[in-house]
Amino acid sequence: MRVYEWDGCALLPTPPSPIPHTDLPFVSTPTPVIDADRNILLLLAGFPPKDKSWDADVATPAAEGMEAAAKEIYTGAKWHRKAGLNDPVPRRGSHAAKHVGVAMGGGQRYPQNLAHAARNLLIFTGLFGLKSIQRLAGWTNVLFMAFAPDLHEYYRATYAALCNWDRLQQRAKHIRRNFPERLLVFTTATFNFGPVTVTLPHIDFGNLAWGWCTVTALGNFNPDRGGHLVLWDLKLIIRFPPGSTILLPSAILRHLNLKIGPNETRFSFTQFTPAGIFRWVYNDFRTDKDINAARSTTQAEHEQRKRDRARRWQEGIRMYGKWDGPVQ
Repeated sequence: MRVYEWDGCALLPTPPSPIPHTDLPFVSTPTPVIDADRNILLLLAGFPPKDKSWDADVATPAAEGMEAAAKEIYTGAKWHRKAGLNDPVPRRGSHAAKHVGVAMGGGQRYPQNLAHAARNLLIFTGLFGLKSIQRLAGWTNVLFMAFAPDLHEYYRATYAALCNWDRLQQRAKHIRRNFPERLLVFTTATFNFGPVTVTLPHIDFGNLAWGWCTVTALGNFNPDRGGHLVLWDLKLIIRFPPGSTILLPSAILRHLNLKIGPNETRFSFTQFTPAGIFRWVYNDFRTDKDINAARSTTQAEHEQRKRDRARRWQEGIRMYGKWDGPVQ
């Protein structure tokens, strides 16, 4: 494992120090990690470098908002729960978390918003309405658009197609966006309420294989001593200070974060789009099961779908941005 002492800033005043004995080239301004073909595999997006008030106006209020929301949603014991020896440990860790937004999978016939108690929905609406959370979303959207424009457009077009289809349906409940379209293209968010968000090694296999998700670290902890992002497959440990954001393909990179110190808090805010939504829109707003069961589906169409699936990975990789800047 190699440690990368990232300062969490998007634009570094000097190029980051090279990591010796690794085949991963690193670049500055901001800090993409690229593969051998110069595809931008993941992006250390950080925070706006010239915004000296980012901590006071964004990072701290966002963490305070999440902490206040957690105290409204959970009882103290449940919020601070620790998995016992005989308790099943959630796949990502034992911290408190809530997923909010549109989901597709688990036998659903069509995408729809995740169900929550009315009281909690009001709390989530309040969180999404916070200026600090909206600035995090807007900053993430700008970086996504700048460094992976084709992938960003794929996310945007898929979500737009889903919403257009939804508006034509005669149902009592319609899709609710977490943010206005101008702020973000992801359908779903997770509030990792902590208060000690320490994840176990995992991959997010429900996400688009080549897609990006965003992770924003928040809270009051010493990033020199803990909270680092560990990318297991890349043998890389990245210092991950509060207020900073990283975009990564979480469905294919096994990741976790290191524990923090006693009396410290760590929250995180993640955003993503489930792979099932891309598949459903690609299927002309049908599930694979519906298509396979339909008598109108011809053998030629089945064969074409097999060919499409075989090449989707390569098509997806071509959506990554290319880095043409200096490489260390």
